[in-house]
Amino acid sequence: MRVRKAVFPVAGWGTRFLPATKALPKEMLPLVDKPVIQYAVEEAVAAGIEQVIIVTSSQKRAIEDHFDLNLELEQLLESRGDIEMLRQIRAISDLAQISYVRQKEQLGLGHAVLVAKELVGHEPFAVILPDDVVVGERPCIGQLIHAYLQTHSSVVGVAEVPHEETSRYGIIDGHLADGGLDPRLYKVSGLVEKPDPAEAPSNLAIIGRYVLTPKIFDKLEQTQRGAGGEIQLTDAIEALMQEQDVYGYAVEGRRYDAGTTMGWLKASVELAMQRQDIGAEFRRYLQGLDLT
Repeated sequence: MRVRKAVFPVAGWGTRFLPATKALPKEMLPLVDKPVIQYAVEEAVAAGIEQVIIVTSSQKRAIEDHFDLNLELEQLLESRGDIEMLRQIRAISDLAQISYVRQKEQLGLGHAVLVAKELVGHEPFAVILPDDVVVGERPCIGQLIHAYLQTHSSVVGVAEVPHEETSRYGIIDGHLADGGLDPRLYKVSGLVEKPDPAEAPSNLAIIGRYVLTPKIFDKLEQTQRGAGGEIQLTDAIEALMQEQDVYGYAVEGRRYDAGTTMGWLKASVELAMQRQDIGAEFRRYLQGLDLT
């Protein structure tokens, strides 16, 4: 069965970016001139996703407005003859079929995914955390979808991190998949949440990309609340592994953790340098800075 739907959990407060996120969702912070969440939606569409399900909250109305029509703005741009910008604005509302569901209580990533159960239905689906911006030749979630089509099993995106930083991530335990499959594919035998570097089974960290079978909803409903009273998606995936295979895929591409201030700054600078319209001028500006 094809992976047609993607869930975007975006109901969190974004406290790392206060006071900027007091009234503005962190997913709407711009990377150059495009909000973080638009990069993720464009990635999903490029991978063949047909329906985007955004798990939101009452504080995130700006996200809905961004992907909606804005007739007044379109009329203004048309009257000014700014046809290229008009085309870009119209393309945003035409990106995909977008649905919204409210997460009334912020009870963790697992709970956010569970809230989308009725819209997902009984089919495999993707989960994309917009904070993880991955830039590469192939859409990041598309790499996981391809792995799912090979294995017909749930797949988590992973990336190598410095061994001393394993305590910041969920880390997989596993081995390269047998059977001549993709050399980036790992058979997962365990998940360890934020292990001490001395005890980490690998340096392959789970990033914000998943393709999951619908069986995960049963496991989420049975998962007890953990630290902070939250339902953890990793706990449900571990439970799923008792019945179904789970794989990890070491994604290709440059990953930015835009959910942290430093990661967002790095993404802003590097994406700006890659732009054809402003990249050369911006690079000259950076080279002229006195960094002593």
